[in-house]
Amino acid sequence: MLSKKDRRLLKLISEDCRLKPEELSVQTGLSPEYITKRIKDWENEKVIVGYQPMINWDRTGDEKVSALIEVKVLPQRGYGFDKIAKRLQKYPEIKALFLMSGGYDLSLLIEGKTMQDVALFVAEKLAPLEHVQSTATHFVLRRYKQDGIELMGEEETLQRLVVSP
Repeated sequence: MLSKKDRRLLKLISEDCRLKPEELSVQTGLSPEYITKRIKDWENEKVIVGYQPMINWDRTGDEKVSALIEVKVLPQRGYGFDKIAKRLQKYPEIKALFLMSGGYDLSLLIEGKTMQDVALFVAEKLAPLEHVQSTATHFVLRRYKQDGIELMGEEETLQRLVVSP
């Protein structure tokens, strides 16, 4: 069980992993030595599993397409959904993979250079897999917020053409 200070420390790290132990110490009241040791322990325990920046690819001019894919699968006896999930997580195109409740079983976030790349991934790699019953692909048209971070500033507005009869 995490203490309040440890929980606060993890929250601060998740918001900005570039903060140094000395900066975190000021915000938490914990010593820099404790923070350094705690972070190392959390990395070893896989509580902290990685550090990466969030890139707003829409502002880079690079072509990148994302899609959310609903997947219905037949669970395997003795494994449930875990065996197919372990297989799917190996694909580099899949950026996130979740077991879901509701009308479908797995939710995948896929990235490709074009819509055609995503469509080919679904048609050639995902749909033919044993135990996959059906898929439904939903292309992401615009990101407004991701991982708690707003991607569109208040000064930005969508430019729409005026349509008149």
